[in-house]
Amino acid sequence: MSLAGLSINLATIRQQYGFAAAVDACLAQNITAIAPWRDQIHAIGLDEAARIVRSNGLTVTGLCRGGMFPATTPEGLAAAIEDNKRAVDEAVALDAECLVLVVGGLPGGSRDLPAARGMVLDGLAALLPYAQAQNMPLAIEPLHPMYAADRACVNTLEQALDLCDQFGPDIGVAIDAYHVWWDPKLAEQIARAGAGGRILAHHICDWLVPTRDLLLDRGMMGDGVIDLKALRAMIEAAGYHGPQEVEIFSAENWGKRPGDAVIATCIERFETVC
Repeated sequence: MSLAGLSINLATIRQQYGFAAAVDACLAQNITAIAPWRDQIHAIGLDEAARIVRSNGLTVTGLCRGGMFPATTPEGLAAAIEDNKRAVDEAVALDAECLVLVVGGLPGGSRDLPAARGMVLDGLAALLPYAQAQNMPLAIEPLHPMYAADRACVNTLEQALDLCDQFGPDIGVAIDAYHVWWDPKLAEQIARAGAGGRILAHHICDWLVPTRDLLLDRGMMGDGVIDLKALRAMIEAAGYHGPQEVEIFSAENWGKRPGDAVIATCIERFETVC
């Protein structure tokens, strides 16, 4: 795959740049695909962000993030659904290929994981028709089980696909190497996702050993233990040939390096170890 197959999730260079400067830094190294976060869009304004995307011919491989459905009250769930509708609107304005959903964990004070998953189901049921009306695919991103309590109670690709199968088309999955590499069912579930046309995004980074922070110490590709070439081969065999999107949260390492050097390393590792 050529460099056109590489996307930079702007979380990777969040500490160095705002949205406009991040775009300029990517374009300076011939990267024309990005995945911004909603707060980065809000900081510059949706209209200006959309203008920058269009004027530079950028591909937005996904908007991060919707989701976070579970709430302590029905009103809280309703508010989350409304916020997700605004996220759909933003994704549409940016011509994003999908809206990535991190579904949310246990609401405050709760120990009822099945109830949280029920709220995710309810939230998806309420959101999907709105997204379908605007032709915006929803991509559920299963997160590693260590995040079940606070970020995502959907923790395996199998769980995410089971949710998708309850709704039909226009909803799929974002497969993030950091979150799924360990799963003993990974190969069969990637094949299942491909057969159903459910693979909407492919995120890459690496799992460091040791990991100093389970949220903010992701590794650059090639620095950890994930077999990224094998994962890519499975995803491509399943029929997905879209960009690989580098998403690295690294507060004490890559977040402290010059942004142009981070992007250059992403390119070098994409070409050699992915």
